[in-house]
Order: sequence, then C-alpha cells, then structure tokens
Amino acid sequence: MEKTQEHNDREPSESRTTPASPTCASSTSVKCAGSTSFHPPPKQSPWSEISPPPTYRPIRSPAINPPPNTNSQAIILAPVPQSQKVLAISLPHTFQSPSKKIHSPDDIRQFINSDSSKNFLGFIVSLSESTRSHKTSDSFHESTTVKKIVSIIETLIQWTEEIPPAQQSSRYGNISYRTWHNRLVENSESLMLQILPELLKSSMVEIVPYFTDSFGNSSRIDYGTGHETNFSAWLYCLARMGVIEEVDYQALVSRVFVNYIELMRKLQLVYNLEPAGSHGVWGLDDYHFLPYIFGSSQLINHKFMKPKSIHNEDILENFSNEYMYLSCIVFIKKVKKGLFAEHSPLLDDISGVPNWNKVNSGLLKMYRAEVLEKVPIMQHFLFGSLIQCS
Repeated sequence: MEKTQEHNDREPSESRTTPASPTCASSTSVKCAGSTSFHPPPKQSPWSEISPPPTYRPIRSPAINPPPNTNSQAIILAPVPQSQKVLAISLPHTFQSPSKKIHSPDDIRQFINSDSSKNFLGFIVSLSESTRSHKTSDSFHESTTVKKIVSIIETLIQWTEEIPPAQQSSRYGNISYRTWHNRLVENSESLMLQILPELLKSSMVEIVPYFTDSFGNSSRIDYGTGHETNFSAWLYCLARMGVIEEVDYQALVSRVFVNYIELMRKLQLVYNLEPAGSHGVWGLDDYHFLPYIFGSSQLINHKFMKPKSIHNEDILENFSNEYMYLSCIVFIKKVKKGLFAEHSPLLDDISGVPNWNKVNSGLLKMYRAEVLEKVPIMQHFLFGSLIQCS
C-alpha cells in the first residue's frame, strides 16, 4: 500500500524520482520549482457506456425478460425444409381410425426422423412455394373439389350466424362454441361425402377426426397451432388419396386456407376461443402460424413491400386483402392494444429481416422446431395409415 501511495504522489511524466521536499507549500505540486498544475484530464463524454449517444440507440430497446429456454440458435443453424411430392397411396387401401402416439421427446424424434413427417412438412413447403410472388386475387386453377371445400368452410361460417354467443361473465370460452362444434361433428361425415368419390368413402374413418380437430377443442374451448396443423394434415390426407392434386396447391392457399383463416377469426371473435398452448407475448401469434409462412411467400421479390412495411399503416390498409401476412398483422392490431413492439416483439423483430425470402425460410424452420417438434402440441396429434408416427 505504501508503494502504491508513493507512486500516486509522483508527477506522471517521471518514473521513480526523488520524493517531494517536505518544505513545499503546495500539495498540488510534486516539485516546488515545477508547475503547480497537472495536464487537464480528458474530457468525459456525457453519455455512459450503458446509454450511448442517440445516434447509436436502437429503435426498440432489447427485451428485459427474454423468453426462457430459447433455441433460436438451433433454429438458425437448422437446414431449410424442402418441398416434396406427396406420396400417393395405392388402392385398395386399408384405412384406420387415427390415434395419439406422441408422449415424450423420444416419440417426437422418432416422428421427425420418419419419412412420413418429412413428406408432410414437404407438402406444407410445396403449398408455400405454390403461392410464391402471387397475390390472393391472382388467377389460378380452381378444381371442382377445391370449390366444394370452400363451400364447406362457408357453411361453417354461416353456422356462427345461426348460433349466437351465450350471455356470460367470463372473458374466454363462450359455451355456445360447444353447440357449434357439436353441429360440426354431427355433420362431418355428410360434409366429407361432398368431396369423396365412391371408391374412397371408407377413408372417412381416418380423415374425419383430422377435420373435426381442425377448428378447436370443444371441451377447453380453445384453438391453436395444433388445430391449424390438423387442418393442413386433413388436406395432406386428401392429397395422398388423390382427391386434390398438385395443380390445386395455389388454390388451396389462396381460396381454401384464406377462407379457413376467415372462419377461425370469426370463431375467435364470436366465441372468444382461448389460445391453446400460446407462448404469450413471445409467440409468433396467439392462434396461427401457417398464414405467416404462406403470406411471406406471397411477398417474395415484391418490388416495394419489405418486411419493415408492416409498420406502414397505408400499406396495411390497402394491401391486407391481397397478402395473408399483412392480413395477420392487421388482425393483431385490431384485437391487441398498445405498442406493436410490446405485444408482438417477435413479429417486430422479424420486420427487421432484409427480405421476404429470408423471412419465409426462417418461418419454415421455426414451424418445424416450435410446432412439429413440441410435445405439448404434438401429443394431441393423430396418427393412422396416411400419417404415420414412424
């Protein structure tokens, strides 16, 4: 300690000189004959390291409490899922009643590594590619089957008008939804007969459960990405049976899926469906995932609209009917209050991605990791002869 103090009492320009004389009058000078002042200290910046100058400040401050157990790095490093041709079944085929088979992470790994899982995800990628750089209103092939599926969804929308919500005090879960869902179950086979040829009527035992699970759970009165995945699984089963073909894919997105999202938003607003398995503020969306994948594909190579365009109210107002991604943003802003960056931080972060191609590939990887690889979601998924667990 004494050596340290002795060093601090010397003039900075000298090294180990004779200590100052005790007869010095000023304590600010090391040598009586020398200057009585040191060089002025360097001027300090008024900005601390924690708070840099305004020109370096981010638009939105980093989140104070990031989501727990995030695997974002694993998602970034994962390969982008690729499209695959749907594996068609051979007739005659033995259909079976599907059942739940996911109970643990080991079951998930078995499913993800299976050919069935890769073909199912490849089907979703193919749907995404079919609508690449296309507006919803663009012309496309629309088969009789597609028109019948759209008609079925329009019927389900009409039922919401016929079954009004019950008067109750609880915010979520209007019990009238159970009446709507019961009507769905009761009429499901007759609805399937509208699109199935005579040769495939025996498939109803397998595809009806996917269909009835596509619109939420009547016991919990909730809806989430697992139910949305059931709807895409139902379409995949129809594709495997040859009821819908690859030429129908763009229509499946721009007509069938657009109407399906319209129906689900109607159900969410009328019956106040609770989000199923929502990540809260850290989720992409309380209810949906696939419209962001298909919607980002629609916007790939757009001349003017970039991911950051979701913050432009004029663009949202004028183009949300043409692009599913923008439609999702409009709906979120309608049902949620406050700053967008606070109630939807993940979507806000995605708006900083430079182009839609990167957004689309990132969302495909995220869908596999956050939906198909999650036990809480996939434990309710059904497996049969058309979609196998291994």
